[in-house]
Amino acid sequence: MIDSTRLRAGGIALAALLLVTACSSGSSSSPSSGSTASTEPGASATPTAPPAGSLQISGAGATFPFPLYSQWFYDYAFVNPAVKFNYQSIGSGGGIQQITKKTVDFGASDAILTQDQYTAAPGIQAFPTVAGADVVAYNLKALAGKDPLILDGATVANIFLGTIKKWNDPAIAALNPGVTLPDQDIIVVHRSDGSGTTYIFTDFLSKVSDQWKSQVGNATSVNWPVGLGGKGNEGVTGTLTQNDGSIGYVELAYAIANKVSYAKMQNSAGSTIEASIASTQAAMADFSGQMPDSLTISIVNAPGKDSWPIAGYTYLLLYMQQTDCAKGKAIVDFLKWAWGDAGTKDATNLNYVALPDAVKAKDLAKLAQITCNGAPLG
Repeated sequence: MIDSTRLRAGGIALAALLLVTACSSGSSSSPSSGSTASTEPGASATPTAPPAGSLQISGAGATFPFPLYSQWFYDYAFVNPAVKFNYQSIGSGGGIQQITKKTVDFGASDAILTQDQYTAAPGIQAFPTVAGADVVAYNLKALAGKDPLILDGATVANIFLGTIKKWNDPAIAALNPGVTLPDQDIIVVHRSDGSGTTYIFTDFLSKVSDQWKSQVGNATSVNWPVGLGGKGNEGVTGTLTQNDGSIGYVELAYAIANKVSYAKMQNSAGSTIEASIASTQAAMADFSGQMPDSLTISIVNAPGKDSWPIAGYTYLLLYMQQTDCAKGKAIVDFLKWAWGDAGTKDATNLNYVALPDAVKAKDLAKLAQITCNGAPLG
């Protein structure tokens, strides 16, 4: 298991389930933009800092990166106290809808936008911010304190299809020799909202199960064959912890922060893998050099022997032509900071995976093309 102390800030971040507000640091340093001058006649001008939080930037979307974005927004207030981020963790589907309607300044999604969604939001661009791992989490009191269960893609697909109904099913038993599995019903838990975590999970299931692909498919929201619904990673985690015998899927940080057990997985190479920064990096590396100009790519079911099979990028959604120059510039500056040393450290501490240099370079090149009134902001 990954050391849960690395989630020092994640516990605080997870407590604020719907709204993140970056607070002023009270630092004496101040940004140069937006300064004003107040002088006596004949005296030299002395700039004064804009009020803390005077520039408010709103965003909404994915719950997958919520712990990290919470920490980033908090830390960035020490870099530029004038900027205040408000982020609603409502799921990728909601984030896509709100940025399409332009009711927020940025959206967030773990799902790759469809062509129809791009058409509905002309000029929108997805920027990968970090990658992370989805895990198959479970609550089984009969195995409390024991080593994690081992599962594979086909077995997970059949559990979520409802064809595997008991914890002692032969398919699960075959993957876990020597483990005494209870004759207990499996309670499936899934997301009830439009979700990028669901997108990544169903993308994986569609690649490992023809039956899943044909009957259910891959999307931010699907018609689940069985199970209970929970809103957000928070809701799924809560439902899991309250129901003995349950199984669901959540982002790794949520499983660790809430001390929920999660399975090891047999990947496409036949290796038994634990979700970690290293195994997610391996999945990213398997697709190295394949990032298209859209800056979106699926990395599930990666072929490498060391690769975690349920991994994905999460994306910030921005319009390439900004209409509020001050906000646009602030978001561009924030993203440059987030992809630097401080932001990378936060990501690592919270078990997210920082971007490879090649992907970061593509991000920065695209970021430099964002404009406001024809002038570049990057």
